[in-house]
Amino acid sequence: MQTVQEIYQSKVKTANEALDLIQDGDYIFSAQAAGEPTEIMSHLQHLKETGVKGCHLNTCLPLKDYPVFHDQEMKGILDHNAWFMSAGLRKAYKEKMVSPVPQSSTSILRKTLSRCEYENWRPVVICTVSPMDKRGYMTLSVSAIYEMDLIKAGALVLVEVNPNYPKTFGDTVVHVSQVDAIVESNHPIPISKIAPYTETDATIGKYIANLIEDGSTIQLGIGNIPNAVANELKKKKHLGIHTEMFTETMVDLIECGAVDNSQKGLNDGYSVCSFTMGTQRLYDFIDDNPTILFKSCTYTNDPYTIGKNNKFVSINATLEVDLYGQAASETVNGLPWSGTGGQSETVQGAQMSKGGKSILAMHSTYTTKDENGNEVLHSKIVSALHKNAAVTTSRNDTDYVVTEYGVAWLRGLTIGERAKALIKIAHPAFRDQLTKEAEELCIW
Repeated sequence: MQTVQEIYQSKVKTANEALDLIQDGDYIFSAQAAGEPTEIMSHLQHLKETGVKGCHLNTCLPLKDYPVFHDQEMKGILDHNAWFMSAGLRKAYKEKMVSPVPQSSTSILRKTLSRCEYENWRPVVICTVSPMDKRGYMTLSVSAIYEMDLIKAGALVLVEVNPNYPKTFGDTVVHVSQVDAIVESNHPIPISKIAPYTETDATIGKYIANLIEDGSTIQLGIGNIPNAVANELKKKKHLGIHTEMFTETMVDLIECGAVDNSQKGLNDGYSVCSFTMGTQRLYDFIDDNPTILFKSCTYTNDPYTIGKNNKFVSINATLEVDLYGQAASETVNGLPWSGTGGQSETVQGAQMSKGGKSILAMHSTYTTKDENGNEVLHSKIVSALHKNAAVTTSRNDTDYVVTEYGVAWLRGLTIGERAKALIKIAHPAFRDQLTKEAEELCIW
């Protein structure tokens, strides 16, 4: 009988050797964000040498801009689909090298696997794992969004073992017997530093923090506004964490005592998340920490699961809101910018929670430059969304909208009342025009 070390060694391959296992029509899912396997991703162009065709690559917020994303020769060999866009993918989109998939985070994997079954595409998962322990177990480390679901679904499993990745608990434990190929690497884990937030962010953060009661369960994303909110939450008591992304600021909230997870009503005593990304301090905090549970997003983002938490507050960013309350959070000027992620589901789940609230936050304006190089101010609260804008949160679900000018609570309001509430928190320079446009559009 082979020992786990012997099984491990029998599966060790170079990145190219692991990619030799890819067959025609395979649908390759890369782990999300910091969980992406850098060594394997960097060698995907090797598929041009193997002769395969009709394969698909599915990424979700890739952090590096890999050459394969822009290699026109890969068309027909490895076509690229994206669940969440990043800077490199926005460039690739303009090159017609990637296309986003409309999705909700709790159902997209099920729907994609259904498509794979119909088309006879074999699912493959490529991901980064922490080193194997003496019992033969590795962990999916910083991302459990959909990786374990794919392993359980029988996907071909190509893992990249990296000693720089932390050991985590939850839906992350993978035995060496479940793995088809092992690629060893020593790439640094991606680091994301917290950028200083502005006075405008701080103002919005104060408005949002005032809506959050002691004993609330929170979901925060990444960015200046969530960072500002977290800073204000240090004054709160008995907060809990149930979130898609575990952020650096959550470490602060746990260490200062604002978060103790004692009153959540679900998974008391644990911070629950699906993935993480941040500084080395964050990775050191989650390493071998049994109080941080990484769960599949089919669990963390499920509105019904979210609704079981007490006083659940979802805090998400948006890019544009119209006078009906429709929020476009993933397109800019009608072009793909990010992705739906868990926004629509956390919005719904928060309002299923007893005492729950859903908050969409944004600056009231943005600027562009005209043909003469002069800055032009634009409102993010508009009478009509941009052409081709994707509605991330429907008007039926939008609850609180917050800008630096205040809070608009839309729950239960008519379309006319919504318009008035939103105009009040728009930049003063646009309020008269928005009022006029609301009248012209018969929003009353």
